Amino acid sequence: MTNFSRRKFIITAGITAASTLIAHGCSSNGTNTDNSAGETTNSASPASNTSTSANALKVETTKARLGFIPLTDAAPLIIAKEKGFFAKYGMTDVEVSKQTSWPVTRDNLKLGSSGGGIDGAHILSPMPYQITIVDKVPMYILARLNLNGQGISVANKFKDLKVGIESKALKDVASKAKAENKATKVGITFPGGTHDLWMRYWLAAGGIDPDKDLGLEPVPPPQMVQNMKVGTIDAFCVGEPWNAQLVSQKLGYTALVTGELWKDHPEKAFAMRKDWVDKNPNAAQALLMAVMEAQQWCDKPENQEEMCKICSNRKYFNVAVSDILERFRGNIDYGDGRNAKNVDFRMKFWANNASYPYKSHDSWFITENIRWGKLPKNTNIQAIVDQVNKEDLWKKAAQALKLPANQIPASSSRGVETFFDGVKFDPEKPEEYLKSLKIKSA
Repeated sequence: MTNFSRRKFIITAGITAASTLIAHGCSSNGTNTDNSAGETTNSASPASNTSTSANALKVETTKARLGFIPLTDAAPLIIAKEKGFFAKYGMTDVEVSKQTSWPVTRDNLKLGSSGGGIDGAHILSPMPYQITIVDKVPMYILARLNLNGQGISVANKFKDLKVGIESKALKDVASKAKAENKATKVGITFPGGTHDLWMRYWLAAGGIDPDKDLGLEPVPPPQMVQNMKVGTIDAFCVGEPWNAQLVSQKLGYTALVTGELWKDHPEKAFAMRKDWVDKNPNAAQALLMAVMEAQQWCDKPENQEEMCKICSNRKYFNVAVSDILERFRGNIDYGDGRNAKNVDFRMKFWANNASYPYKSHDSWFITENIRWGKLPKNTNIQAIVDQVNKEDLWKKAAQALKLPANQIPASSSRGVETFFDGVKFDPEKPEEYLKSLKIKSA
């Protein structure tokens, strides 16, 4: 396939996904023939919290439109809707709306629901900063949605290289392809988003410059597997269930899951437009309380199967339950003979303070965006984090939920973070971290 055709396919996939997903839900790229995938929620329990809670606030509005991308870490929003947690706190008219890609999510947030868009979303943690700084639409991060749960997967043709936690085996492949004018193509979901940053960090740690040695291509998450199937990308970084589906269809294997890259790393966020929150503070707190309760519900082992059944439904993911469940349980079939059971770096919604929006983590995301030229070098990291990250609202919601003190972090920093290659990030010294990195654009 020519470079033009390859690029055309990826771009077309993102555009045509919109009509396909609206008409049929989020398809498994046309390859899932298990009709039960869209019907599994019939056996799931109906909404269980239909009465208003005693600690519900008097909300300014009962309506909100929230977006999500078909990824397992969207579960708290889906569960808050399906199990009645939004209604429990007085938000009886919440719409959880499927978005076809992260650029669509961004554009709909810029519009707001008054303009036909959305008020908030399940979103890549760096995006509210990009929207605030670049698009000039102020955003708030109200909570983190999860830790871990993403993967970097590669095509079967690389199995002999045994690519895993180390990426350096791909360097010669990328160099050879570049010499032959056949650039190695790597799929990420959104420039400057978490998947882009995990992929870039992994490649750079192996001595590969992601901007010079190969090509990074934005691809909507539900289209990753199909793009790998037809050969338009050679590797990708995305959230579940798409890595698991690639393995189940025997189209590639998972080199690593991102919890191996950075144990208990922050991933998605629950974010809303600043103007909506400022206008509707009680409604915003009600939404946050519902999402936080849903996060606790999702993390309980006895709810895991039901959660996956609900999310597998046609209107949400439209995939087989097995594509979601095993990796969520921490059982990882990498697809190359490696199998891991009950790993501690599985996706977490509540455990290990998963829901708390540590400002220190946002500092890393912004620093990495500066590293790769996605945000200006002169970005005042502390100032913008203080503006966007609303950990105070999270604590207020936590107190309203009467959470025990040991579940409410006392500090806005989780401290110094250590990555798989031994590199450390001190959130008090982001400039020193940036200067220490050998491969960067900034």
